[in-house]
Amino acid sequence: MSGRNVYHRSRALVASALAFTAAAVGLWTGFGGSSTAHAAAAVPTPDHVVVVVFENHAYSQVIGSSSAPYINSLKTGGANLSQSYAETHPSQPNYFALFSGSTQGITDDSCYTPGFSSAPNLASELIAAGKTWGSYNETLPSQGSTTCSSGKYARKHNPWFGFSNVPTSSARTFAQFPTDYSTLPQVSFVVPNLCSDMHDCSVSSGDTWLKNNLGAYATWAKTHNSLLVVTFDEDNRLSGNRIPTVLYGQQVTAGSSSSTTFNHYDLLRTLEDMHGLPHAGNAASAKDITGIWTS
Repeated sequence: MSGRNVYHRSRALVASALAFTAAAVGLWTGFGGSSTAHAAAAVPTPDHVVVVVFENHAYSQVIGSSSAPYINSLKTGGANLSQSYAETHPSQPNYFALFSGSTQGITDDSCYTPGFSSAPNLASELIAAGKTWGSYNETLPSQGSTTCSSGKYARKHNPWFGFSNVPTSSARTFAQFPTDYSTLPQVSFVVPNLCSDMHDCSVSSGDTWLKNNLGAYATWAKTHNSLLVVTFDEDNRLSGNRIPTVLYGQQVTAGSSSSTTFNHYDLLRTLEDMHGLPHAGNAASAKDITGIWTS
């Protein structure tokens, strides 16, 4: 065999070996779950995301309101989704929609049977991918408690208890929210109680609660590749279900705004794509939140 043929054969063998190696790596990544390398290019991959859900107020009741100076400061320093919408009424089905891409047949606020569904959801997807999830629930009697209500605590705002594929122990009390924010799960939800979430108390009360309890995290997120999302379950039934949604963090362009219409399914898809996850329910046909990121 000529030297030239040996050279070309050697190159072919090397190329084949490289192709096999790449395929093997692909298979290994698949076995190990989704990788952040697979996150959608249109959205960033924060180290930590905290989503806070407030209650029953329309966009115009919060954005631009003197009763919500802190939320409006987050808007100024972050991004405002000016056409953000909830899915339905009343509260509970919206929480299921945001968490699992479906209302899961829930149509009211009655107390459901814990673990009634095994449908995919944000937490189950994170866990399956080897990532971390948690919820922090104000006035929850104890970690993992499935009680329907206790004082100002209401389980109707906590959809994770509806899923058999989400450990109840991942539902923590808000007192367990860490002071070392680097120890937070990669994705977590914070659910204030019925006063702090503006359901029973004023916009001003909820705004002050947010500043006092998560203001330090927001400041930290700005310099630690992390994200705070402030949104609402539904409006006051008088504004077409248009709700406030504000995002704040290091990879959010300060002062940015999007007039694209987004809903709970779009927010869920965005959270999934940030971590290279599959899409639960209607998130599969939803779109990412774009146009507000620094890169």
